[in-house]
Order: sequence, then C-alpha cells, then structure tokens
Amino acid sequence: MHNEQLAVVDDHDQVLKYLPRGEIHACGLLHRAVHILVFNQLGQLFLQKRSMQKDSNPGLWDSSAAGHVDAGEDYDSCAPRELSEELGVAAQLQSLFKLAPTPELGIEFIQVYKCEHNGPFVLASEEIDEGAWFTTDEIVNRVTSNDPRLTFIFKIIWQKYQYSIAKQPD
Repeated sequence: MHNEQLAVVDDHDQVLKYLPRGEIHACGLLHRAVHILVFNQLGQLFLQKRSMQKDSNPGLWDSSAAGHVDAGEDYDSCAPRELSEELGVAAQLQSLFKLAPTPELGIEFIQVYKCEHNGPFVLASEEIDEGAWFTTDEIVNRVTSNDPRLTFIFKIIWQKYQYSIAKQPD
C-alpha cells in the first residue's frame, strides 16, 4: 500500500511526477483521489466502515468506495477500478464534482461520482470491515450532528452533494 505509485500534482491538478504513496503522504504533497456514492433503487446510500487496519480513519464510516488515483490513471479510469476492488461490482458512474485539496481533505483533489447498484457486494476485507445502507434522512442527521463515527471527508462530500442537488432545476 505505502509503495504504490501515485501522481504528484500542482495547484492546477497537473501531473508533476510519480512517487510512492507513503512519501507523498509523509511530505504533504498534492495528489488525487476518487470517492463514489452508491445509491440503491430506494434512494438509500451504501456506506463502508473502514478497516481497523487502515492508516487513516480506521473504523470510521466513509463513502461507498474510495481510493487514490494510481500512476498513469485518470479519475474516470480509477473510479470503476475502485468500485470493483472495494465492492466487487461494476456500475454506470456519473461524475458529480471535484473538491480542491486542503489539509483536512488529505491534500487531495477529490473527484466524486455516484451510481446506482442494489448489491450484493463483495467487500474487500483488507479495506472494509462492514457496510450498510442508510436513508438520506439518517445521513443528513449524522452529518448535521457532526457524528464522529463518519470521516471528515465524507461529511464534506455529503454537504457538497446535498448542496448540488438542491441547486438542480426542477
């Protein structure tokens, strides 16, 4: 995990060079990630509980699937790979928005996608301890109350997602 090669990018998300993940994180260098929100036909969102073995946010609930964009990948090729690796499924992905890097967001440009899939899922045991479906109201309540069992990144993604759907024309 710590030796996987990732792209180091500049302030405009342009690739500068490739370095090992551990070095990028240790030096606080800008890099890329994807997060995917998987909804079922009832409008519930699947969240994953991160493995206790993860080096960041262990045991916290997070986006349905997420991961770093590997060297040589772009966001659109990374997202289906992460969905397959973490949940064992394929789905038609819709690009939603991109978050700019901040220290709170792990110094990552984060491209967010959504899709619909009803499962079942085959969870990557080295990445995920468990998963569950949550209603929109449950998630809104947990994010609004700043539930410490949710990752900070997921809370920001959910707030941006809620804002973006509120702004859509009827």
